Amino acid sequence: MATCAVIGSDDHDLGFRIQDLFTFPHFRSYTSDDLAGIEFGGAAKNVYAIAAGVAHGLGLGDNAVAALVTRALAEMTRLGTALGGRIETFSGLSGVGDLIVTCFSPHSRNHRVGLALGGGKTLNEAVAALGMIAEGVPSTSSIYETAKKIGVRTPIIDAVYGILYEGKSAPIAMRELLARDPRPEHS
Repeated sequence: MATCAVIGSDDHDLGFRIQDLFTFPHFRSYTSDDLAGIEFGGAAKNVYAIAAGVAHGLGLGDNAVAALVTRALAEMTRLGTALGGRIETFSGLSGVGDLIVTCFSPHSRNHRVGLALGGGKTLNEAVAALGMIAEGVPSTSSIYETAKKIGVRTPIIDAVYGILYEGKSAPIAMRELLARDPRPEHS
C-alpha cells in the first residue's frame, strides 16, 4: 500500500541518509528536525482518536466527528507548540496526517476503544475486546497532566480523561464538550 512518513532527526545528514533508505515507489519519506513536534503529534493523535471513536459510537454523525477532529488539530497545535514543537509540523504528516488516519481508520486501535466506549462499554471491556494495546489510554493521563501543569486549555483531552479516568459517561462528556461557552475559533 502506498504511504508517506516523516523522519525526525536533528542531524540533517543522518535524516537525509535514512530518507534515501526509506524512499520507494510506494513509500515516500520526508525529513524534519522538529523532534518535539513529531513526538507530541505521534502521542496526541491517539487521544483524539479515542474521542473520534466515542463520537462515532454515540452516533453523532459525520459533521460532528469532522468538527471534533478539526478542533483536535487546533488543540494539538496549541499544546504542541507550548511544548516546543513548531506550528508547521502540526499541518504535516505527524500532525494532521496521523490525526486523520488514526481518527477515521477502522484499523485504529484507539478509535476502536473510543467506539466501544461510545457504544456503552466500560474501559476494561473495550480494552479486553481489543486484545491489544491502545496507546491513547495511558497517553491521555500524561498529556492531561502536562497540559494542566503548563496551563494550556485542552477541552477534548479533558473530556477523554473524564471518560477514561473519572468514570464520566461518554454521552455526558460529549454533551459537556459541546456546551462550553462560545469563543472565537482562533483563540
